[in-house]
Amino acid sequence: MITIARESRGMVHLDLAEKLNVTKPTAWRWENDVFGISEDVIEKLAKTLHYPESFFYQKGEVLPLSLSYRKRNVVAAKLISQIEANINISRLNIEQLLDAIRYEDIKLPILDVNKYGTPQECAKQLRKLWKLDKGAINNLSEVLEKHHILLVSLDFNTERVDGRCTMALDKFPIIVTNKSLLGDRQRFTLAYELGHLVMHLYTSPAYDRDLSHEANLFAAELLMPEKEIYKDLEDLSLPKLGELKRKWKVSMQSLVYRASDLEILTDNQKRYLIQQFNQQNIRRREPKELDIQAEQYKLVRDLLTHYRTKQKISIAKMASFLHLEQEDFLSRYSN
Repeated sequence: MITIARESRGMVHLDLAEKLNVTKPTAWRWENDVFGISEDVIEKLAKTLHYPESFFYQKGEVLPLSLSYRKRNVVAAKLISQIEANINISRLNIEQLLDAIRYEDIKLPILDVNKYGTPQECAKQLRKLWKLDKGAINNLSEVLEKHHILLVSLDFNTERVDGRCTMALDKFPIIVTNKSLLGDRQRFTLAYELGHLVMHLYTSPAYDRDLSHEANLFAAELLMPEKEIYKDLEDLSLPKLGELKRKWKVSMQSLVYRASDLEILTDNQKRYLIQQFNQQNIRRREPKELDIQAEQYKLVRDLLTHYRTKQKISIAKMASFLHLEQEDFLSRYSN
């Protein structure tokens, strides 16, 4: 828990050692349990890292996070460590909450690519299982929360990482997304991580499969079903892509790549459209007037509110229950 606390604040061992006026090897030894740690040290750590002392005595395992990040190719290891630490804290919080309210188990669909043939077929199967309407999914987070997938939004302190999925108590799926995401990228990230959960979590895929590519294919079919979007993707232009972005709530570039994957666009046509993105300077940031509003997550917040109301406790005591300071609790779980 000392490691998690330190990494969540973006510190390396040397940073912590300097703040506490000890040597770097001493800080390392605390985390690796080379010698016992006094209560005075825990008190100093709590003040320096801004966590209650109870934070460092929490039960439960610190798990390696499941499956793949949705991220850019190169992200600094220090940033990844900070994100993983904060996701683990949210997972521990959720485990504490679900255990207290005795949340009932959920049945996550298991869609094996080997059984259904392709990630796209897995996405079609999920749409059938969940009885989703044809066409664009109006509010994807609402759909996921309806099926008891726990969604959390955190500040990743970078735009290079979009999301991650993990499990609470080995049975409750969690998807964590970056607070900085615009709605179109947020929705694709949710669909991408959902693909990992339903296709890869319980199916033991072979080591040589490209799971990230499979998750991308799943997300594209889930958000842009071939049967319903095919005609929309004919005769694409920048103005038409803007209209389709509003309709399907995905990025203009996602629409171009979807048209390419469905072989509606030739390589030359795709290249021409991408060149237009570059010329208009909208490849990294599409026009603001076309922004899709980010979706708000409700399930975790509602479970926290329900527990707090039932127990008749203040926000400060709720934060203490989760081994957080009040300010940290509010920044994590207030929209």
